[in-house]
Amino acid sequence: MSKKNIKSEGGFVFSTNPNFNIENENEAVETLPPNEQKLKVWLEKNHRGGKTASVIKDFIGNEEDLEQLAKVLKNKCGTGGSAKDGEIIIQGDHREKIIKLLQDMGYAAKKAGG
Repeated sequence: MSKKNIKSEGGFVFSTNPNFNIENENEAVETLPPNEQKLKVWLEKNHRGGKTASVIKDFIGNEEDLEQLAKVLKNKCGTGGSAKDGEIIIQGDHREKIIKLLQDMGYAAKKAGG
């Protein structure tokens, strides 16, 4: 019997239903084309040890495309960051530069929040 990661199985631990199947909701997430994406760029300072970060939210697509976009943005801004859960986090306040880069790439991006 092989062990499975509970989180990868949607959090299910046990079912009494003999016909129970775990449905994977994240199977085929299609990435919307850039002209259909409406991204918001936020500035966040909370939970970051007093450091600021530019956060790009509302990306609709798979994790690979999110990682690729994050890589391009981090490269152009010359800083570090990460991409997960549909958000891209870029270290520092680069909102204006990020918005310009995203718009040049065809995304509908605007400043939001802080």
